[in-house]
Amino acid sequence: SKIFTVSLMRDTWVDIPGHGQAKINAALAYGGVPLMVQTVESLFNQRIDHVAMIDFEGFVGMTDALGGVEVNVTQPFVSPHSSKKYAKGPTVLDGKGALDFVRERYAYADGDYQRVRNQQAFLQALLAKNLSRDTLLNPVKIHNVISAMAPFVSADSGLNAGTLARLGLELRNVRSDDMEMFTLPTLGTGTSADGQSIVIPDRNAIAGLSRALADDSLDKFVASRGLAG
Repeated sequence: SKIFTVSLMRDTWVDIPGHGQAKINAALAYGGVPLMVQTVESLFNQRIDHVAMIDFEGFVGMTDALGGVEVNVTQPFVSPHSSKKYAKGPTVLDGKGALDFVRERYAYADGDYQRVRNQQAFLQALLAKNLSRDTLLNPVKIHNVISAMAPFVSADSGLNAGTLARLGLELRNVRSDDMEMFTLPTLGTGTSADGQSIVIPDRNAIAGLSRALADDSLDKFVASRGLAG
């Protein structure tokens, strides 16, 4: 009945099983997807059922294959990657434009935090475009959307076309207003003992999210912390 998306800041300082404390994105470097999954499972004491990944090239290809995505640019910027200017307001992004949008951080005073908000805005727009009742009640349209995205996304063996089609049908009554996207609260930035610039985890927030996942009360967790967008 609802979709909740939580973003984890890539520089969040956490315990990585078998490697001690490090930035959470180091888990991929140390042990690939299995270790990243183990790290997040350990962080929240919850099982992750499925995993999907996309790289820069795949992200561009997927966006173009879906005919572009319209997002609301809340803070204008100039991409250092393409030198293109992005004005404030609704903007239809093709693949390269979308990649500029979700990568940019240097243009903002709060850097990675705004980048995460941009990533959430893109994902919400992408889901809203493909979560229409017209699409989700039509198996052929569901198949077409999945087929368009599939070549660009790597997923675990259980997250196949059949699983996604069933999930699409389960989501047939979900609309963009039923999506909550938020970033796991942190205690700001700091420096690790070995001199790295890090994001300091909010242990109370982590514990609260873990409990909310366990008892299916994410709506109350989001509301109590004022995280709803």
